[in-house]
Amino acid sequence: MTDTEIIGLYNARSETAIAESNAKYGAYCFAVADNILNDREDSNECVNDTWLYTWNVIPPKRPDRLKLFFAKITRNLSIDRLRKMSAKKRGEGELALALDELEECVPDKSRVEEAVDERRLSAVIDEFLRTVPTRDRQFFLRRYFYTEAVSKIAARFKVSENVVSVSLHRTRAKLKLHLENEGFEI
Repeated sequence: MTDTEIIGLYNARSETAIAESNAKYGAYCFAVADNILNDREDSNECVNDTWLYTWNVIPPKRPDRLKLFFAKITRNLSIDRLRKMSAKKRGEGELALALDELEECVPDKSRVEEAVDERRLSAVIDEFLRTVPTRDRQFFLRRYFYTEAVSKIAARFKVSENVVSVSLHRTRAKLKLHLENEGFEI
């Protein structure tokens, strides 16, 4: 079933939309959640919550890229769940580690909210990522969007962990410079 057809099912309020979403993107959303939570049960709950959230926002929303729409929802739900469960040290620390790594090149969130709309920051980061070589961009997204461990990224791309770490370090440095040039205070 195509994404347009699935969105049509949501618009028609057909419960088949959830089944079709799960059939087409369930495994993908589970992988996104599990990279953050590292817990099968919690990841399954986040995927189910993704379908409920989607049911509640379509309509009126009409996502352009359904796969990314689901990934973003699943990611945000998983991060929220991880924060609630942080006392249990879930996720093998990958989310915290990834956020710590980004801290050196991304403006303080409270200052961003005061100084500039978050959409502008997102647009500037998207613009920056379009200039990054494909492999480096893939490393960056796998690490900071999907919160994949450096070791998993290295295995996926058949390179050493050092290659991935150096690429991430250089990309963060370039991002920091790009954000500063765009007027963001780091």
